[in-house]
Amino acid sequence: MANEGVSRGRRRFLVAATSVVGGAGGVALAAPFVASLQPSARAQAAGAPVEVNVSQIEPGQRISVGWRGRPVWVVRRTPEMLDLLPGIRDRLRDPDSEQVAQQPEYARNPHRSIDPEIVVLIGLCTHLGCSPTYRPEIGAAEMGADWAGGWLCGCHGSRFDMAGRVYRNMPAALNLEVPPHHYLSDDVILVGEDPDGGTA
Repeated sequence: MANEGVSRGRRRFLVAATSVVGGAGGVALAAPFVASLQPSARAQAAGAPVEVNVSQIEPGQRISVGWRGRPVWVVRRTPEMLDLLPGIRDRLRDPDSEQVAQQPEYARNPHRSIDPEIVVLIGLCTHLGCSPTYRPEIGAAEMGADWAGGWLCGCHGSRFDMAGRVYRNMPAALNLEVPPHHYLSDDVILVGEDPDGGTA
């Protein structure tokens, strides 16, 4: 009788232990499978959309992520930066973003973005593909007192404003490209996909 109680207790322990080990094994097998559903680095380089959390970007700060092997810049513009955009229209080659291929329709506006505060740009000069330097300092001495902030291409001197619009009489003929993107939430942008799910 006593042995029968010990056997039942041992049986319960063995069943419980086997269940725990089996469950752990199931999780161990499932983890790589779930991870395989995420885009690989190769897939991202080939064009898979990339999520960018903008909640930690400080006013005036630029961050860079990779998409399709190209740098993508995300900048949180300050109110002052936005206020200066209309005043330099006459100094720009394409202030109204008339070159349709350079941005999606939803970015054909004075700030070239969905949310005026956040701009998303491909970080390559449209002249020969160099990566311009971010120069947000308004009135920087070496840029000229009328400099309203933006980008300077170190290769051939092209200048772009804080909306990525190229100045007149520069080697670059086109504004910086705005990639397809949309907001998944207030803080997360998906770069590489339009709001309707289309890609470039």
